[in-house]
Amino acid sequence: MDSRHKQLLRKRRVELSNQLVIDSTVVQYLYQESILTESHLEEIRSQVTNKKKTLALLDILPTRGPRAFETFLQSLKEDFPWIRANLLQALEIEESEVSPADHSCTKWMVEDAALLSQ
Repeated sequence: MDSRHKQLLRKRRVELSNQLVIDSTVVQYLYQESILTESHLEEIRSQVTNKKKTLALLDILPTRGPRAFETFLQSLKEDFPWIRANLLQALEIEESEVSPADHSCTKWMVEDAALLSQ
């Protein structure tokens, strides 16, 4: 996972843990797309509260490779589009402070967020 994506998830940790419902399709989608393993699912499910489940997911995601952030955003598309839009907007703001050549890899995600807000 890109360091900017890790930093964004770290900054939004509390907000995400208060808004995401992990028993939803998010975790199942991440498992389906091979971002999470069966062991990860068990670790997340073993947490007592939804907040702890979300925090466990946020601890795991940064270790799951270059597709983890993009796939996480895709997992939010159906049930949590506002969270996805907020993350993409924060990413866009962050990247506007960086030179254009540095953020071309997430340009498509920002454009997709613009379409969502229409």
